[in-house]
Amino acid sequence: MRSAPTILHLDMDAFFASAEQASKPSLRGKAVVVGGLGPRGVVATASYEARVFGVHSAMPTAQARRLAPNAAYLMPRFAFYRSISEQVMGLLRALSPLVEPLSLDEAFVDLEAGGAAWDEESARRVGKRLRADIRAVTGLTGSVGLAASKMLAKIASERAKPDGLVLIRPGTERALLGPLSVRTLPGVGPATGDHLRRAGIHTVEELAEAGEDELVRLVGKAHGHALYAMALAHDERPVVAEREAKSVSVEDTYDVDIHDRVRVGLEVQRLADRCVRRLRGAGLSGRTIVLKVRRYDFSTLTRSETLRGPTDDPAVVREAAARLLDSVDTTGGVRLLGVGVSGLADYTQEDLFAQAAGAGPEGPEEEPAVEPAVEQPAPAERRWPAGHDVRHSVYGHGWVQGSGLGRVTVRFETPDSEPGRVRTFRVEDPELEPVDPLPLVARRPGSGGEGETSAGSADRGSDAAARTSPEAAGAMSPDADRTRAPDAAEGAAAEKAGGVAQASSEPASLPKSRSGTAGGAATSRP
Repeated sequence: MRSAPTILHLDMDAFFASAEQASKPSLRGKAVVVGGLGPRGVVATASYEARVFGVHSAMPTAQARRLAPNAAYLMPRFAFYRSISEQVMGLLRALSPLVEPLSLDEAFVDLEAGGAAWDEESARRVGKRLRADIRAVTGLTGSVGLAASKMLAKIASERAKPDGLVLIRPGTERALLGPLSVRTLPGVGPATGDHLRRAGIHTVEELAEAGEDELVRLVGKAHGHALYAMALAHDERPVVAEREAKSVSVEDTYDVDIHDRVRVGLEVQRLADRCVRRLRGAGLSGRTIVLKVRRYDFSTLTRSETLRGPTDDPAVVREAAARLLDSVDTTGGVRLLGVGVSGLADYTQEDLFAQAAGAGPEGPEEEPAVEPAVEQPAPAERRWPAGHDVRHSVYGHGWVQGSGLGRVTVRFETPDSEPGRVRTFRVEDPELEPVDPLPLVARRPGSGGEGETSAGSADRGSDAAARTSPEAAGAMSPDADRTRAPDAAEGAAAEKAGGVAQASSEPASLPKSRSGTAGGAATSRP
C-alpha cells in the first residue's frame, strides 16, 4: 500500500435528486424522490430532505410514498444525468490518466499517476479544487475521500457526505477501521454481516482478532482471506482506467403481470431490439444470448444460448431469445422480462442469421419488418413523464408535475429563474412539446471557490471527531471547507444504500419538505 493518500474517491451527493433540485427552483430544499412511479417502481435516489423521512434508494416507491407523501416523485432523466456525469468525469481525467468510473456519479482517481499529488498536502489541495470545479461546472456538490487505498478512499468519501472532504492519513488506518461495523467493508452485505454477527463478530477490530483461519471457516476460503486482509487495512487493488464491459442487457418490470403468451413473446422481441441498439451503440457484438424471466411468484429463471460467433444482428438475437422463451413456463404470469448479450467482441460473424434460423450458411438476407412495428407506438410518445422537460409556445420552458385523465400539469420555471407558475393543459395540446433539459451552471456562477471554504471548519472538525473513536481521531482529516450552496440540501445519510450514515443535524429543513404549496404541488401524481 502506498505511503501517501493519493487515491481519490469522488461520490456526487444524492446525484439524481440533486440534479432535479438544481434544475427546478420550486423543489430546492424540498423532499425529492427519483425512480419508477408505477405500482412496482423502485427508488433510484432520494434527496437528503426525503431521507429524513426514512426514504432510501432501492426502496419500493409505494413504501416511499407512505413515508413521505408530500415529496415530489419524478421519473429519471438518464440522458440529463449522463451529460452531467460526462462533465464531472472530464474534470477527473484532467487530473490523471487513471480514472475508474464505478457509475454515473462515482469514480476512483489515481492522483499520483497524473502527477497531481504526491503527499498529504498536495492531495488535499487537489480535493478542494476538484470540489470547487465540480460546483462551478455543474452547479452540484460532490464528496471526496482521500487515502492510500481504494477501500479506504471510499470509506472516507462516505464519511464526508454530504458536500465534504475527508483524508485518511497513512499509518492511522487500523485505528480508524477498528470500531467500525463489518458492514463498512466492501463485499460484506446483509447475509455475510448476519453470519458474522451470529459468530459474535460485529466490528472490524473483532474481525481482525478472529484470525484468518476462523474467517475462512466461517465464510469460505476466498472471502475469508479477503476479509482478513481488509480488516488489517490491506488493499493493493490498482485504479483501473478501462473497465471492460462483460455484457449488455435491458429489462422491464410490468405494473401488471403479463399472462398472454403472445404478449410475452412480443415483449421479448422488443427487448431484444433494444438490447441490440445498445450493443451497436457501444460498437460491440456478442456470442451468448441471455433471457431473464421473473414470474408472478418472484421466482427468477435465466436461460442462455451461445452462438458460433459474435453478432449484433437484431434478427439473430430476436430468434435466439424466442427459442429460449419456449423453454420457460409463463403460465402463472410474468412480472419482469430481460434480454442480454454477453461474450462481447468488437467484430461480428456474418453467417449467424442462418445459424439462428436453423438453415444453411447463407448469410443474413433481410431483417424482418418487426423493428418498425416495435417502434410504432408514436402516440405513446405523447405521454408526459413526471419531471421531464417541456416547452409551451406561449409560457416557455417548464417541467411536468403530473398527468392523468387527459390532462398534464406543468410548472414553468428554469434553473436560474424564481419558482414558477403551474398550469394545466390537455395532453394533446399542440402548443406543448417535450424538449431537452436546460444546463444548470448559469445559476451558480463562480460559487464554491477556495475563498469561501474556510467557513464552518470548526463544525466539520467536531462532526468528524464525534464519529470516530479517540484513537482514530487523528486518522481522518476532515476538510475545512464544507461549503453549501444557498439552497443545498441540509440533511443526513450516506448516498449509497448501506453506507455510513450521519444523523441529521438540521431538522429545520423538515418543515420545508412538508410545506404548503410548493412541496405539495410538486408531488407528481395524477
